[in-house]
Amino acid sequence: HLDEEREKKLLKEVDRLAKMQSSNQEGTVIRTYLDTCLDLPWNSFTEDDLDIAKAQRILDRDHYGLKKVKDRILEVLAVRKLAPDVKGQIICLVGPPGVGKTSIARSIAESLNRKYVRISLGGVRDEAEIRGHRKTYVGAMPGRIITGLRQAGVKNPLMLLDEIDKVSNDYKGDTFSALLEVLDSEQNVRFRDHYVEIPVDLSEVLFIATANTTETIPRPLLDRMEIIEVNSYTQNEKFHIAKEHLLPRELKKNGLSKSMLSIKDSALKAVIAYYTREAGVRGLERKIGDICRKAAREILERREEGKEETQISVTASNLEKYLGKKKFTQEKADRHPKTGIVRGLAWTSVGGETLQIEVNKMPGKGDIDLTGQMGDVMKESAIIAMSYVRSISQEYGVDQKVFKECDFHIHIPEGAVPKDGPSAGITMATAIFSAVTGEKVRGDLAMTGEVTLRGRVLPIGGLKEKLLAAKMAGVTEVLVPFENKKDVEEISEEIREGLTITFVKSMKEVLEHALVNQGRK
Repeated sequence: HLDEEREKKLLKEVDRLAKMQSSNQEGTVIRTYLDTCLDLPWNSFTEDDLDIAKAQRILDRDHYGLKKVKDRILEVLAVRKLAPDVKGQIICLVGPPGVGKTSIARSIAESLNRKYVRISLGGVRDEAEIRGHRKTYVGAMPGRIITGLRQAGVKNPLMLLDEIDKVSNDYKGDTFSALLEVLDSEQNVRFRDHYVEIPVDLSEVLFIATANTTETIPRPLLDRMEIIEVNSYTQNEKFHIAKEHLLPRELKKNGLSKSMLSIKDSALKAVIAYYTREAGVRGLERKIGDICRKAAREILERREEGKEETQISVTASNLEKYLGKKKFTQEKADRHPKTGIVRGLAWTSVGGETLQIEVNKMPGKGDIDLTGQMGDVMKESAIIAMSYVRSISQEYGVDQKVFKECDFHIHIPEGAVPKDGPSAGITMATAIFSAVTGEKVRGDLAMTGEVTLRGRVLPIGGLKEKLLAAKMAGVTEVLVPFENKKDVEEISEEIREGLTITFVKSMKEVLEHALVNQGRK
């Protein structure tokens, strides 16, 4: 039941095949082509199940937290129920590894009662992987999108484009540009695969893409997708995920039951705090798997020795028996005020962390040394911070000879780890000012923000992860750019609890809060 244009094209191929001799090799090519085209789901589709309450139950069953993501998905379902003819938006879930981006897509497919097709784009560098090869080539075949439709057997599956930020290009063509046609709701109504050559309607497909970062995705492609951020988990969220999802799954995977192995809450919290350091929960799942495997061996050894089988109980006190020595220590902020040392906050792909920025002043001739594997942007921030401190030093009674007769060394510990970004600007400026004036900086305070030459404090990103890192380090007050106030309001009370968040507009305000004596003046 094809429309006239498509039917005419395929009948023409059938006619060519009928006129060919059976020994002709091209006959095999045409026969394979016809089989592929007739395998495609031109008119078969599944009925969407648009029960929002059921979708909510499935999403809550499979994922803890992620409120913003779930709300957005339920909104898509609500719109589809009210306006069935509206073509699907393309959603892109962006977040660090292990936070559940791929499994969210699987849950959405189940809640919608759609077929689920996963296309992994990591490392794809040939345009033909998306658009297919022309029939003239030996061994030609359709691209991954058409192959995915054939696998699903329906024209409206949920298609997950996994790791869209890992696509690369080479001399064979621009893969990102090939994806533009697939992910544009205006163009994909008549998507042309090089192999099939007949327009295929992709407008019924619900596309969901996943990515760790949007930085490597070109702007035109990013513009066609709606970005939903899937953030790092808090320690409390990780604990609930481990207890409700990971532990039952690992017990089942290792042939154990709750009567055989019990992992206490205190042990789970210790695993999260001392054995994993990540934004998601993959490492946590592996550690729980380690405990389960060691417990399985212990149970079998007991059976072989003829001992009475008792439940193995893992607590915080006997955890080292199963996982060895602690891998990480919770670095607590040194509460004593110091000169030239300021605690900054950094965002990394596996969450947030605190950085101690150190500045030393020594006799010399005005040179500045920068160490700690700083990137170009961070080096520029250090030079801007130095210029700002020099410009205001007279107001604070600093002798100008200091800048000609002394060298300054700015260092960020953990020198093997590359660091970049402008958000350490106010931290470096405060550390330099402290080293120049000899005034001490509060030890219970951390800060993040970009600084300008005139001392304005500009907004930064990754605030949730940075505040989590500050809380874990035992910091009590965090200085945040005033323009990030709207971001702080969106962060859950659980993360903000116990933290004093102070909004600053200028470096003068930063120095007033950070320096021990400035606040009293």
